[in-house]
Amino acid sequence: MDDERPDVLTIGQLAHRTGLSVRTLRFWSDKGAVPPVARSAGGYRLYDAESVARVELVRTLRELGLGLGDVCRVLSGRTTVAEVADAHVTALDAQIRSLKVSRAVLSTVAKRGSTVEETALMNRLARLSAAERKQIIDEFKEEVFGGIDDLRLRDRLRTFSIELPDEPTPEQVDAWIELAELVRDPGFRARLRTWMELNTPVPGQGGPPGASIWWARQIVQTVAEVRKGGVAPEGPAAAKALSELFGDADRAAVLRSLEAGIEAGAEHYRRLVARVRGQDSSPDATEELEWLARALRTADQA
Repeated sequence: MDDERPDVLTIGQLAHRTGLSVRTLRFWSDKGAVPPVARSAGGYRLYDAESVARVELVRTLRELGLGLGDVCRVLSGRTTVAEVADAHVTALDAQIRSLKVSRAVLSTVAKRGSTVEETALMNRLARLSAAERKQIIDEFKEEVFGGIDDLRLRDRLRTFSIELPDEPTPEQVDAWIELAELVRDPGFRARLRTWMELNTPVPGQGGPPGASIWWARQIVQTVAEVRKGGVAPEGPAAAKALSELFGDADRAAVLRSLEAGIEAGAEHYRRLVARVRGQDSSPDATEELEWLARALRTADQA
């Protein structure tokens, strides 16, 4: 009988030789990936030494994630391993990007203790297309900055973009989710618009006294050094620092701009934008700005 020949293997012997189950080998055989070389008198499948090598090749390709259909196309010569591998790399890249987004969303959900509804919203925001993300930002820019007559601001906005890269990090996705929620909030838009109007120069005049607080980081750095020295915002040393920072500028106007920016959350917005872009943002200046506001209020009451 054929199954007694030493040069052929039954499917059970092939399973023993390769370490795979008979069920798996039978499935692969039915699909044409490991066809039998002959049949026994009783109709049972028979394999040979080349079948062992073929099984090892199929197993390798399957472990790399190729579907059995692609494996059969490679083995039949209808395509090459290189061609299938290239297509599979593209598919894997897309899957990896999707998994990164899923990980970022789940990480944010765990951190916030989000509800089911919040989780669904974050997932939708994270999976928006580039065009959909751009539309959200463009609508935000138009409502907050539209119609403001400032050439420098218009130039800045022309090149202003908030885009996730093709392969964002979990941190960037997390920042985008938070930023998208923020810029879609009508209250935030209104507060930021108020702050922008306070910082916009009147035609024919110089910039408002408080505008430099937000656009010139040296003011924040100066306040940080003063705070590091243990200076209280209510003390005489704070008054001296204010004089050095603002000279004879209208302190009330400075305070209005500062309070509007704090209320709007401008510093938090700035840092979120930097995180989405993958940039190393400067340190959080919230405490310095609040110290400055307290010092200005104290000076105003003196």
